[in-house]
Amino acid sequence: MSVTDTTPVNRTAVPGPATPYQGDIARYWDHEARPVNLRLGDVDGLYHHHYGIGEVDQEALGAPDDSEREKKLVTELHRLESAQTDVLLDSLGDIRPEHTLVDAGCGRGGSMVMAHQRFGCKVEGVTLSAKQAEFGNRRAKELGIDDSVHAQVRNMLDMPFGTGTVRGSWNNESSMYVDLHDLFAEHARILSVGGRYVTITGCWNPIYGQPSKWVSQINAHFECNIHSRREYLRAMADNRLVPNAVVDLTAATLPYWELRATVPSLVTGIEEAFINSYKDGSFQYLLIAADRV
Repeated sequence: MSVTDTTPVNRTAVPGPATPYQGDIARYWDHEARPVNLRLGDVDGLYHHHYGIGEVDQEALGAPDDSEREKKLVTELHRLESAQTDVLLDSLGDIRPEHTLVDAGCGRGGSMVMAHQRFGCKVEGVTLSAKQAEFGNRRAKELGIDDSVHAQVRNMLDMPFGTGTVRGSWNNESSMYVDLHDLFAEHARILSVGGRYVTITGCWNPIYGQPSKWVSQINAHFECNIHSRREYLRAMADNRLVPNAVVDLTAATLPYWELRATVPSLVTGIEEAFINSYKDGSFQYLLIAADRV
């Protein structure tokens, strides 16, 4: 299937941003329509806004002169990004149909759909982008799951969910847009005691000393502020989130980036910064799972 993201941006229905920076981020994602996000999602209708992990299936790519080579490359990249979501969902623990999950920074909703398909539960998403929320809700309706999967335009630092009403929540490559203490305070508020929070994120390595030039390029490209690994763990500890797993996925994500860099129609110009920073150790790709105590 193929879905062209022509969703109109309805700014009149959107709560005003809490800060000028949030307004900038909302505008950035409202107008984002990179082929790498849309074409990968066209493979099976799961539209993600994150990267991939796992070894590349070289046999699935076919021969270099295969007329279907680029289509196969796109399919493989999408398989790797969905594999990343599977790893995140694996880390949520015991989720049952009666539970509620929250995707903070949900993008176009691919991870929410996968979570509902796996657990059969209600999944709520928040994003600053009206365009992303409308796209995700349209896809949920097309799939017949809009009674269980829903996105809304809200600030992830002020989520519209009751205290202790959520069993699991996550940020999948979205935590670099906010202050971590504010973010984890809000996740701790909505999570029930014993609930699980998971993040998969790129973070700069404090052992390197300071953010490298590659990390600075990534910040500029996405208009974000990448945090250090140390900041994540400190902010969790300050907000009653106790890590039960810290998994270094850096080696697992390199194949995705090296493959993506070979597809000219998908290249955005940031691939070199990711590859080099992962290789020189200044940047890490981590999964952190933490329990609300």
